[in-house]
Amino acid sequence: MLSTTPRTTLGRSKERGSTDRTDLYDVLDTGLICHLGVVVNGHPMVVPTGYGRIGDTLYLHGSTGAASLRAGGGGADVCVTVTHLDGIVLARSIFHHSVNYRSAMIYGTARLVTDPDERMAGLRALAEQLAPGQWDYVRRPSRKELAATAVLALSLEEASVKIRRGAPKDEEEDYDLPVWAGVLPLVTSWGTPEPDSVLPEGIEAPVHILHRE
Repeated sequence: MLSTTPRTTLGRSKERGSTDRTDLYDVLDTGLICHLGVVVNGHPMVVPTGYGRIGDTLYLHGSTGAASLRAGGGGADVCVTVTHLDGIVLARSIFHHSVNYRSAMIYGTARLVTDPDERMAGLRALAEQLAPGQWDYVRRPSRKELAATAVLALSLEEASVKIRRGAPKDEEEDYDLPVWAGVLPLVTSWGTPEPDSVLPEGIEAPVHILHRE
């Protein structure tokens, strides 16, 4: 079960909430980009970034010079969100237009990862989230590159999930209006891999890239 803290308890549309931890994993594991929210020098900042999950820990990374990561790893509270847009819900009245979506929100205090083995595991999770199979295909990070990279770990202990599915919900009297209503699904798919312009002849895209689903 997910936590039920004051920050994760839904105030509106409670029927869309889920307390099933597997729904949290599904939202995170099928996403590619999260948004890290943190207060930097007294001002809110929301930064899009990649992430990876190992068990009940979320890993984020970036430059050691990034203000958001310095603040996030310095003991400040953070909020990380991941959202999937699944469709536009077109109702009979503009008031009841909506979207079908799956979203997760994680609160907590991130920690700066210093253990070498955990840092590498976190970076591997980040790479595999974006391109499964890529970590074992390419060169690993050098000592210099690792020194320039900050890795944050955030527990999934305090998290909430909100999901909307299905048709529009109109006022009872509006169902007789001669207006089309329904859902416009949004489907995303991968395109054909585009090789680097300086790639030598004979180097083909690997199977894990060609067969990405």
